[in-house]
Amino acid sequence: MSADEFDPAIERLFARTPSMPDAPLFTAQVEQRLQKGSSLRAVALGLAGVIGGVVAVSELLTVNIAGEGVVAGDALGEGMRSASVNAQTAVQSGLDQFGLGTLELGSMNGMQLFWIVAGALIAVAAAGVVRLSQEV
Repeated sequence: MSADEFDPAIERLFARTPSMPDAPLFTAQVEQRLQKGSSLRAVALGLAGVIGGVVAVSELLTVNIAGEGVVAGDALGEGMRSASVNAQTAVQSGLDQFGLGTLELGSMNGMQLFWIVAGALIAVAAAGVVRLSQEV
């Protein structure tokens, strides 16, 4: 058999994928793992979004634009100040309606909270690495 005849023969052999007897079971297992990972990811992202939104809204409420806070004096017009106060009261009443109006993180300052969140993220990342290493 010459080289010109050998290459097409190899191509023909590898052109057809042999069917395995457990192919449907394998496909079902792969699809189940994909669905499980995506639902866990969706829950984690949703929870992170809710927590981030609550923190962002609570930080917005602490900025005192209308008074002697971050922006003071006549830099903002009277209409802008009243719109800011109205928005703050609307958001505060919405948070009060859901029971989140007095959400405080205790006596922790920003740096303590940063290190707690950083430690939690490192722990979650380590757990993810362990899980990935067990699946492979």
